[in-house]
Amino acid sequence: MLRIGIIGYGYWGPNLVRNFAETPGLAVAGVADLDQKRLETVQKRYPGVKTTTRFQDLLEDLSIDAIAVATPVSTHFDLGMAVLKAGKHLWLEKPMAESSLQARKLVDEAEMRKRVLIVDHTFIYTGAIRKMAEIIQRQDLGDVYYYDSTRINLGLFQRDVNVISDLAVHDFSILDYLLGEQPVEVSVAGTNHFPGTPENLAYISLFYNSGMIAHSNVSWLAPVKVRQILLGGSKKMITYDDLEPSEKIKVYDKGVSFTDDPQKIYQMRVGYRTGDMWAPQLDTTEALRVEGEHFVDCIENGKVPLTDGSLGLRVVELIEAATRSMNERGRAVKINGTPMWQGRVVA
Repeated sequence: MLRIGIIGYGYWGPNLVRNFAETPGLAVAGVADLDQKRLETVQKRYPGVKTTTRFQDLLEDLSIDAIAVATPVSTHFDLGMAVLKAGKHLWLEKPMAESSLQARKLVDEAEMRKRVLIVDHTFIYTGAIRKMAEIIQRQDLGDVYYYDSTRINLGLFQRDVNVISDLAVHDFSILDYLLGEQPVEVSVAGTNHFPGTPENLAYISLFYNSGMIAHSNVSWLAPVKVRQILLGGSKKMITYDDLEPSEKIKVYDKGVSFTDDPQKIYQMRVGYRTGDMWAPQLDTTEALRVEGEHFVDCIENGKVPLTDGSLGLRVVELIEAATRSMNERGRAVKINGTPMWQGRVVA
């Protein structure tokens, strides 16, 4: 039984504790938070879990094998490095660090100490995204033409990160998982409507050598909450609505074809295909539960996590490039990173 501690019991921490407590092979050993009232909540819900206001208590506990860091991004590097230096496996919330330099140091430290480093890009462990990966790998979509995402709502306004780090980070990790190539350029138009706070709205375009283009519209300033993705291919197309209670994914047998056949010179060169729509059955297991079981498997069997430090680093590099483009009013910024691995599917 692996024992895990959690640092931070604010917005995301309660979800981690709940899922870890229900994950086979994993036991919640302790929770650290500066807010005593939050710790009292932990004690009421989980009487057997140790609570403390000192995260060092978790680091010094030799019975704890791994620690999850669910604190503001500005603290990820220091806390993550402390966890690794204490010889413990690390679960780190996204984005994994404020800068690519910090992210790379964390990756190097985990490799040197032979500790598992997993970055909590939760969407990759959802049944919907895993199904999309399966469809792409089977070549059912054909060549992927575009990815179009809308990720908007009213708030939650962040004080330490902009809307790219808060919302677009999901699209960056999903694209990394689904595709077999890396974007080469990014262009972002974004703005801040409230002086002294991070940018709250951005329109992001990613360009690929294959001709694939990805677009993400992210905002904290919308009257409604929308979480939708369109994925277009040469054979079929996919729509994904994360807020849909059922049939989150729909696959459309629709598309276009072009011909240069001289025999058809006087006919339309564009053909439109309209076929059936089907909604595949999805695994409804909560993503954090899937990810928790995967974390245990990686620790016990020496496997590399789907969302390892290298993926987390690539995402941070993309956040940096996108933010630079936004600060320069949409100038295209080249992306220099490590090659992507082909999308893998959770078994």
